[in-house]
Amino acid sequence: MTEATRIEGKVFSSQLREKVAGHVAWLQKEHGITPGLAVVLVGDDPASEVYVRNKGIATREAGMNSIEYRLAADATEEEVLDRVRALNADEDVHGVLVQFPVPDQISQQTVIDTIDPAKDVDGLHPLNAGRLSSGLPGLVSCTPLGCLIMAKASVEGGLSGKHAVVLGRSNLVGKPVAQLLLNENCTVTIAHSRTQNLREIIGQADILVAAVGRPKMVEGSWIKDGAVVIDVGINRIPAPDKGEGKTRLVGDVDYQAALSKASAITPVPGGVGLMTVACLIRNTVVAACMQNGIAPPADL
Repeated sequence: MTEATRIEGKVFSSQLREKVAGHVAWLQKEHGITPGLAVVLVGDDPASEVYVRNKGIATREAGMNSIEYRLAADATEEEVLDRVRALNADEDVHGVLVQFPVPDQISQQTVIDTIDPAKDVDGLHPLNAGRLSSGLPGLVSCTPLGCLIMAKASVEGGLSGKHAVVLGRSNLVGKPVAQLLLNENCTVTIAHSRTQNLREIIGQADILVAAVGRPKMVEGSWIKDGAVVIDVGINRIPAPDKGEGKTRLVGDVDYQAALSKASAITPVPGGVGLMTVACLIRNTVVAACMQNGIAPPADL
């Protein structure tokens, strides 16, 4: 078997961001609406700082308004919730996102519950999760949506009827991506770190979405010949070959070993992660349309 095709996040994210920019220009010209995304950052976590900066760049490049609010690490939960409520009420803000994780004194779920579901561009509010489970239109969590876009483009013959195995059961990725695949008429198995006979179950997958957060947990020999592998894992491990104290990023799948088994696979880094920000600005455009009684673009 030939080596697996590399599913390039840069290519997919660039294509989506270009579409988003076109729809933003259309909204501005035809309806006088400029979608606005507000991001709230609490504290000074370095990784969160990078994510927020990248989101701001992507938002502005698409022609949208980017708004950032920064609160101190010792901010109270009520201060954060007050900011969220103010953004909920701001008609110029169409998407509200609080960067996670938040400090320990703040309940992440309470923050999610407070965001207006119509502006919940992270797709985490229970109302949006429920609409997804019911097959109703709504805002979908960004990383699962990115996984679906990549899978649809990479599975020969389409998704319908294929057996998809989702490794991971989180509210952020595992559960919503399973629902998205069900909505595409896949047969879906949800597995996790405690699943018995995990190797055998993964070996049945035409599509494997790995989102369990364990470096190289899935061995190459487990993968079915010709499967499409979407690796969501981002794990930092020691890299002594790079020097003392150095690290590198790897996924939940042993990438090198999987190349000879899969037909297509996302790399880590350079795969799903790049799609998350692109889907975030996509969701902001969809939210702006829905809030103004405009049908969201069919190609988003």
